Amino acid sequence: LGAVTACARRYKGLNDCAIEIFFIGGDSVLIAFDTRGDRERLFRCLPDTVCHTDRGFVAEAGKKWGAKTMSNYSYLLALNSAAGRSFHDLSRYPVYPWVVADYSSTTLDLENPNTFRDLSKPVGALNKDRLDYYLERLTGMQGTMEPFLYGTHYSAPGYVLYYLIRTMPEHMLCLQNGKFDAPDRMFH
Repeated sequence: LGAVTACARRYKGLNDCAIEIFFIGGDSVLIAFDTRGDRERLFRCLPDTVCHTDRGFVAEAGKKWGAKTMSNYSYLLALNSAAGRSFHDLSRYPVYPWVVADYSSTTLDLENPNTFRDLSKPVGALNKDRLDYYLERLTGMQGTMEPFLYGTHYSAPGYVLYYLIRTMPEHMLCLQNGKFDAPDRMFH
């Protein structure tokens, strides 16, 4: 228990009955229980540590980030953890904002506003043609079902696995019946 540095309440599927325990060195483990009560019993046995899903954690991270004692990456990790996202759960994998708009320059000019995307719009609305498509589809749904603008979440398990396989192709063997997939399809 002396190696525990923090914890966070987590979900198992749709059930609020798991806990992630963080250790010295940055490793963590996700433990799922049958009930929330079981999780809370373990939670009370842990030493007095920071809980990532408590409001105080987010406030403290914001202060550190504002004082420039916490990196942008660490701050985004903290916000993801506070929001219930974990590297142990494909359905709640950490997400990071898409902020860069300049992909042609050899160096990024951080003083130029055109270097960054318009953060007042969701990614799906950045391209006028794409937004028009979604709006037309939304209009066509009226009266047939509950209308929605985007049909899937950007952090669905399938998208996460696709990204992870591209970063660690050696794990593809486990997903393709012991055979590597066609390279043209895997790295398109």
